[in-house]
Amino acid sequence: IGASMEALVPPFNEQTALAKVQRAEDLWNTKDPIKVAQAYTMDSEWRNRDLFIHGREAITAFLAEKWKMERQYKLQKRLFCFRDNKIAVEFEYEYVDEKEVWWRAYGIEHWTFDSSGLMQKRDMSANNVQISAEERMFR
Repeated sequence: IGASMEALVPPFNEQTALAKVQRAEDLWNTKDPIKVAQAYTMDSEWRNRDLFIHGREAITAFLAEKWKMERQYKLQKRLFCFRDNKIAVEFEYEYVDEKEVWWRAYGIEHWTFDSSGLMQKRDMSANNVQISAEERMFR
């Protein structure tokens, strides 16, 4: 997508919303907590399933722990809708746990951005489904 990173600020249009979603997918697939956390405001608020996380430092710690437990993590996000400074995405990701059991998570996220394009709020709901290694969609 041809939108420059400078253009990925609200209000979003279809091109910039699609680019923002792709950028988020690419960042999360790095599995680098520090790099990923830079996309969020210093005081960003998250609801991640049943956890409530506040601030970039807590986000970094959460992601570091997540990717210790969720090995071979691979994520795909799809734009669901957008308006003004908000974007909603559907996502799926797969990972293998410490017992070598494969999982796929299905969910939706609602994002709210500040005027500079950093995510101020992330609201995530997801369900995990155990899968066999043969059922993996992402390699």
